[in-house]
Amino acid sequence: MNFKKLTDQALAGKKVLIRVDMNVPVKDGKIGDDTRIRASLATIEHCLKAGAGVVLMTHLGRPTEGSITEEDKLAPVAARLGELLGRDVPVITDWTGFTVKAGELVMLENIRTNVGEKKNKDELGQAYAALCDVFVNDAFGTAHRAEASTHAVAKFAPIACAGLLLSAELDALGKALAQPARPLVAIVAGSKVSTKLTILESLADKVDQLIVGGGIANTFLLAEGKQIGKSLAEADLLEQARAVIAKIRARGGDVPLPTDVVVGQKFDANEPAVVKPLSAVTESDMIFDIGPDSAAQLAEVVAKAGTIVWNGPVGVFEFDQFGKGTEELARAIAASPAFSIAGGGDTLAAVAKYGITEQVGYISTGGGAFLEFLEGKTLPAVDILAQRA
Repeated sequence: MNFKKLTDQALAGKKVLIRVDMNVPVKDGKIGDDTRIRASLATIEHCLKAGAGVVLMTHLGRPTEGSITEEDKLAPVAARLGELLGRDVPVITDWTGFTVKAGELVMLENIRTNVGEKKNKDELGQAYAALCDVFVNDAFGTAHRAEASTHAVAKFAPIACAGLLLSAELDALGKALAQPARPLVAIVAGSKVSTKLTILESLADKVDQLIVGGGIANTFLLAEGKQIGKSLAEADLLEQARAVIAKIRARGGDVPLPTDVVVGQKFDANEPAVVKPLSAVTESDMIFDIGPDSAAQLAEVVAKAGTIVWNGPVGVFEFDQFGKGTEELARAIAASPAFSIAGGGDTLAAVAKYGITEQVGYISTGGGAFLEFLEGKTLPAVDILAQRA
């Protein structure tokens, strides 16, 4: 897919509007993980160094359009960005008709609070486009959504191009999937099969080994006739799970499922962790992690991989006693000679928690966009850049 790139644009004295993805976890005004903010720095600095005036726009959380609460505001994000850049980053609420000056850097208040953003309204896209000479989409994390700040604006801006991060994401993902070094191992974990069923079906045609974790693994275990107690699973999707397993096995691959697990009686930070063989799971047990034998088995699979695509932790890693499986898997990915790509919010949090950022081949800032790209879907925000090129 061809699109204009930021690196080919003359920016001196130009007004540049950058759609970044700084949708980071914020609790009580404190940022939990600033990976996405740091990932946006290269494009921002490139534009400022070239002598442009820069306007940033991002969403944060899931606010209601047309109103804004204290927790929807971008102040903590702008403050962290300011620390990283060593300058103030003012947040503008009333930006209609605003003109940015060369060398200036400002941020529009949370764009998800603007009426028409999610519905990709042309009028809002035109209002955004009026702020700039060059629109840069650098928000891979939202590229799977057609919204006013990712799609409509690109229709109306004088020039629409891809930022450094967006270009790098598409290159890295293309490399992992177009001609991957084999074996290709995909790790897809999460609470629900339903949200990731199409990606599981699509990967079943491409990968050599499919590692599933979390609630997804529980559903697969149930599909194989195993006892999972009160664990989170989707009993109405057992046929689909069986079909995914059959598809991979028909191609000589497999879906390695846990043989031992870590259980608790309730979802709680202080719940004691009990390791047991899968065959010993009782009706009152809830599976919160894979056991040490299963983790060692997955580590072996990962060690032999040529390419690893990772989306989602294999247990409730936020609670340390249920994080050992995810930690062992993370360390195995870090140690593997394979080209690895990790993507999705929880995955980024696990990568940060276990300190393996430098050992992962490529860290994708996208969750939904990452999955839809793997699935082979067209990303609307990228598609519109290609049309404009």
